[in-house]
Amino acid sequence: MSFSVGIVGLPNVGKSTLFKALTKNPVDIADYPFTTIKPNIGVVAVPDERLKKIAEIIKPEKITPTIIEFKDIAGLVKNAHKGEGLGNQFLAQIRECDALVEVIKAFGKNTNPEDDIKTIKIEFEMKDAESKEKENLLAQKPIIYLLNTASNPAEKCLRLNLKHLEMDLKLEEEISELSENEAKELEMKSCLDQLILRCYDILDLITFYTITRGKETRAWTLEKGSNASQAGNKVHSDFEEKFIRAEVIPWQKLVEAKGWNQAREQGLIQTVGRDYAVQDGDVIEFKI
Repeated sequence: MSFSVGIVGLPNVGKSTLFKALTKNPVDIADYPFTTIKPNIGVVAVPDERLKKIAEIIKPEKITPTIIEFKDIAGLVKNAHKGEGLGNQFLAQIRECDALVEVIKAFGKNTNPEDDIKTIKIEFEMKDAESKEKENLLAQKPIIYLLNTASNPAEKCLRLNLKHLEMDLKLEEEISELSENEAKELEMKSCLDQLILRCYDILDLITFYTITRGKETRAWTLEKGSNASQAGNKVHSDFEEKFIRAEVIPWQKLVEAKGWNQAREQGLIQTVGRDYAVQDGDVIEFKI
């Protein structure tokens, strides 16, 4: 199960540029609104140094990271809630997302990030007022504000009273088109990992791992506060229905012990029941 993050904002602020940099997929980018009538969807691996370190010890045949799904949703305009610019269609697409990255133009003349944020907030609130479903309100979705600075942050951006990230999205797109060696030679480092991890955090998610007898080392996404049987269901429905027990070890201890069998010999593996609260970074083997 993946979680979806919608990339939203006014037209021509860098949404599709961000999507392309994140997914390394070619998408339509144009200097006019509504190029992206249907949302582009891309799956992005969540950066995870822990997974790499576990794999170095286990040496599996396959390594599988956890993922987040990004949706590039076309630009909203004022009065979108009334249907302006196919706005209702786009607002419906936003409603399906678990969280949002709101891209805000923060470069060039006549730039006013605060006004742009206010415009989108009003559209969300007006659409919510029309909705009979009060459990999935647009204005209550978790939002990460991303200021597209073009290497020249606008002075007004620095006064914004909100938590935000700042990136030059055109530069990020250029970096995404380089090979790893080319990026190192040019000393160009992407900031996109920070955004992906912030999305993961804002959704209140944690990661647990399975090692499947050395065949596959895999990271799994889980809602914070979930128990062992719920974690088992992420792997296979049988693991929740037929759950007997689970064996658990924090990833650091597994790495320090240099393997599952060595960790068992050292008494580092804990046997738990279905109600055990899974911790971020747990390595789990399910017993059915």
